[in-house]
Formats: sequence, structure tokens, C-alpha cells
Amino acid sequence: MTRRFWKVGTNSGNDGCPTLYEIPGTDQYVVQGDRVTDSGELGQLENLTAEEDAVVVPRELLANFSPKEPMHVPQHISFEDFGGMFTKLRHSAWRLETRRRYAEDEATDTFRQFAAGDPVAWDLDDPWCTNRREQTAMGKRFERVRILDEPPTLGQRYLLDNARRNSQVGEDIRVLSRSKADELRLPREDFWLVDARVVALLHFNDADEMTSVELITNPVDVLRYAQAREAAWHHAVPYDQAER
Repeated sequence: MTRRFWKVGTNSGNDGCPTLYEIPGTDQYVVQGDRVTDSGELGQLENLTAEEDAVVVPRELLANFSPKEPMHVPQHISFEDFGGMFTKLRHSAWRLETRRRYAEDEATDTFRQFAAGDPVAWDLDDPWCTNRREQTAMGKRFERVRILDEPPTLGQRYLLDNARRNSQVGEDIRVLSRSKADELRLPREDFWLVDARVVALLHFNDADEMTSVELITNPVDVLRYAQAREAAWHHAVPYDQAER
């Protein structure tokens, strides 16, 4: 089905290029501009596929005719794409873990071992551990701050034990008390900060199951999470110094 476009505006005196079009009934726009053909310029674009093209438009076109009203439209990605972020990152991945329990953890054999008071046999050669070792061997940093209640919940104590595994494959794990996190006004939600330029915000339901991953790329919003990282990392202590 051919979609209909509505011309929003143009900087061209002859109604040609460049022009901005709205797709009525949607929040999407079509940009008409001069095609980028230089191979060196195209090489600077990330993940440009054969089905995509790049065009050049002047700033005035976007300033004059793009929507002016602020509007937050959540950008969700699949769990598969979320997992891929940890091999495609260039420098670092940092996580804040804020929840009292994670349903995914409680479905594992290792959690059942821990809850029963048995020693946990961590498999350091499973795919997750193998990938982390490979990534950290390339010089990439993986860091976490885990918030602990006072006293820690069963799920949080399990993650303290789990930190032994993470640290052996290259992650730096630190912990912070809930009271200190509240004093610092840290976010209440779990998130990953990747390469200090994109946030993966993790959404959970009332059953503590992760339901979706939302990407945040607005530099102003990303800066807010980066500031939270700086405060949390400064006050956190290594996981093996935590009171259990």
C-alpha cells in the first residue's frame, strides 16, 4: 500500500530538494535531500544497510519545519538486540542494579543451591562467561553497582555470591547501601550505560520479570544517568567488603 505524504516545508525555491514531508496519521517523516555518495563519508555512518540511504539537508530545514513540541516516544529494542549491545560496545558498559529480587535469577539451579545453603558451582565456561572474558580481553570495561537493602534480601545475597563469578571473568562489582542510594537520589530503575552515550533502561513487571528494554539516546537524559554513575561509583565499595 502506497503511503501518502504531506509536504511540511522546503528550503528550495523550486519546490525540489531539500523538503520535509509528514506521513499523516503517524509520527514519521520523510526527508528529501541530496544523496550522500562519497565512499569516505558513507563509511562514517554506523550500520548503514543496503536497504538504507543517506541524504544531506540544511539545518534550517529541520529548524523551521520539524515538530517543536517536546514529546517523549519510548524506543524499545528486542532482547536479542539488547544482548548484542555487549559485543558491539567500544569502551565500557556500566550497570546500576536496584531491585530487591529478580525472577530470572530464581529460576536457575545456582539460585536453588544458594537458597538451600549449598556451595554454588559457577560454570565459568558457559557462553555468558566466555563472552565477558573475550570482551574484557579486548580492553572493554564492565562495571556494576548493586544496591543492597539493610539487611540484604535473599536475592541480593545471591548476587553477592554471583559477584565472585562476574569478577573472575573481568567485571568490577561494587555495592552500595539502599540508604546511601536514597541520599544520593540515584534512579530507582535498573539501567545500563553503554559507552557513556546510550542508556538501556530495563523495565520489570510486578512479578519482578524483565518485560522490555528502552533505549535512551537524548544527550541531556544520558548525562543525567552518567551523573548517577559517577555518584554511585564514588560511594560504592568492592562487593567482598559488603556486610551480609
